Parts: sequence; structure tokens; C-alpha cells
Amino acid sequence: MTPALDLLKKVRAEHRVHSYEHDPKAASYGLEAAEKLGLEPARVFKTLLAASEKGELLVAVVPVVGTLDLKGLAHAAGVKKAEMADPAAAQRSTGYLLGGISPLGQKKRLRTFIDHSAQGFTTVYVSAGRRGLEVELAPALLAEHTQATFADIGRA
Repeated sequence: MTPALDLLKKVRAEHRVHSYEHDPKAASYGLEAAEKLGLEPARVFKTLLAASEKGELLVAVVPVVGTLDLKGLAHAAGVKKAEMADPAAAQRSTGYLLGGISPLGQKKRLRTFIDHSAQGFTTVYVSAGRRGLEVELAPALLAEHTQATFADIGRA
């Protein structure tokens, strides 16, 4: 079990867990998940951490087939600018290892933003807190349990 799955179980949120054999040589953890689970890549979302100009960490959940629009994230967060967070700071703050950071069950509650494209799907897939482990749930449930805002933060 991971903190993400513990949280979903505790609140009795409807979800399904999917696991696959993670290849440490995989170039992209998210694309690997989509491929190994036979999923449409647009439904698989990666969790990235960015930092504002004041050092506030922000969680961004975007499709694995695209990139994070840092200007879009800054706009959504109401900050002047955002840049990718230091990997060590991301791991410390979330309690997860890179490549397995889940938007759910993080050690510290950070402001979270989910790309609006998630709303176009009945369910989406995000990391369940470990490489090789994904959780499938409704975008509205993901937003509810991360206190997230949907925003235009992804780029194709």
C-alpha cells in the first residue's frame, strides 16, 4: 500500500489499481504506464512539481503525452512565474520518489492544478505512489481529494 491508496481506501473513493512491471531503463514513466497497461496516453497523467518565484511548491497534473505549460501554471496559481522544482525538494515535500509521485496522499498539502483535458474523460490514470503502480479514478474525485483546480496548464 501507498499513502495515495490508503487515502482513497479511507475515504471510500471509487478507484481501481493497475500494476505493471516497471523497467528502470524506461525513458518516460508515464508513457511506459500507458504502453504496458494498454491505455490511451491522453488518459494517463503525470504529476510534476513546480516552484513559484517565492519558492512555493505547486503540484501540476498533466497528460503524459504533453508538457507542463509553466506560464499557464503561474497564471492559474496567481503567481508571477513558475519553474520546475528541485527534485530533492519535490521528494521531501511529497514523500514520494521521482517517477512515482502521486498527486494523492502527499506529506504536505500543496496547491494542486489538474489540466482541464482530464475533464473530458470518465476516468483518468495517475501514479498510485510507486513506479509500476497506477490508480484509475474519475477526474472530479481526483480534484476533490487533492483540493485541486482544473486549469489550462498542459501543452500538446
